Amino acid sequence: MKFSIERDELLKPLQLVSGAVERRHNLPILSNVLVEVSGHSLKLTGTDLEVELVGSAPISGEIQEGRTTVPAKKLLDIVKSLPEHSEVNIEQQENKWLLRCGRSRFSLATLPAEEYPNVESFAPNIEFTISQGLLKSLIEATQFSMANQDVRYYLNGLLFETEGSVLRAVATDGHRLALSHRSIEAQLAENQVIVPRKGVMEMSRLLDSDDQTITLAIGENAIRATTQSAVLTSKLVDGRFPDYRRVLPKGGDKVVIASRNSLKQSLLRASILSNEKFRGVRIQLSDSILKINANNPEQEEAEEIVDVEYSGPALEIGFNVSYLLDVLNSLKSDDVRITLSDGNSSALIENHVEEDSMYVVMPMRL
Repeated sequence: MKFSIERDELLKPLQLVSGAVERRHNLPILSNVLVEVSGHSLKLTGTDLEVELVGSAPISGEIQEGRTTVPAKKLLDIVKSLPEHSEVNIEQQENKWLLRCGRSRFSLATLPAEEYPNVESFAPNIEFTISQGLLKSLIEATQFSMANQDVRYYLNGLLFETEGSVLRAVATDGHRLALSHRSIEAQLAENQVIVPRKGVMEMSRLLDSDDQTITLAIGENAIRATTQSAVLTSKLVDGRFPDYRRVLPKGGDKVVIASRNSLKQSLLRASILSNEKFRGVRIQLSDSILKINANNPEQEEAEEIVDVEYSGPALEIGFNVSYLLDVLNSLKSDDVRITLSDGNSSALIENHVEEDSMYVVMPMRL
């Protein structure tokens, strides 16, 4: 193997595929990245057996084709430390990978490419193309509600649901739920798949150009996302996602319209003196007024008053302030609509005008 490449051209796909590489693994080869040279193209592959990322870059100079694997983290650290726009010359000699740049020279140990694991063959049932900006906004609107290392493993991921010309994303950790949808230019069969947390995070890293497209292909056991320069394949979570439609509160008769920014700033200030462990705030509603109270074991207190549009009976309810702030950071409109029924029932929070996202937050007993 022999080729030349500009440092920046090598760094971008290397950073991308390194995200899939597991640093602590029983199989030493999984801490390596697979390097393949053919024609005038360099292909890099990283995997942890659950998620596989493939990136490519053009190469130049005297080219000798070949395949090998090299330590991902060491290679990434070396390439990052090289001067910008410098030329990197790479050559393989027996079981060593030689990298030269200016007066710098590095020799890395290799492992045979034949030992590198392949992701199982992939046959898509559903395939469609969507703008990267649209998919990015869908993931950002919901991913914060995914569970993290929950024993209910099917909650540690994001549900993608296709139905006609709608792509929907749903996430819940049992205390809150995020639901968002986008219209796509395709007619798709009804289907639900759960993409694991790592697959979701790596997919969002692919989305670096809002006006370019990404192709999603969904199979029985995996999802594949393809852009111009990269391919992500992620196994799916084998489990049944809860019926989110049953969780959406119905019959809420108390509707509050509030300025998103004013409410967010008031909650941020009140949260400073909330209990660090439980993060609870008490909300009291009365005509045109929303009062926020927070206190902590040191007997410190915060009170905030926000002007809102509300006319109805007085209501008192407690929430985890972090959950409310996550929702207000995800909503984009100037005003938000909060629908409540009583002090023991979940709140439904939405944009006041656009209805592409909705959030359910369970109350806290304070």
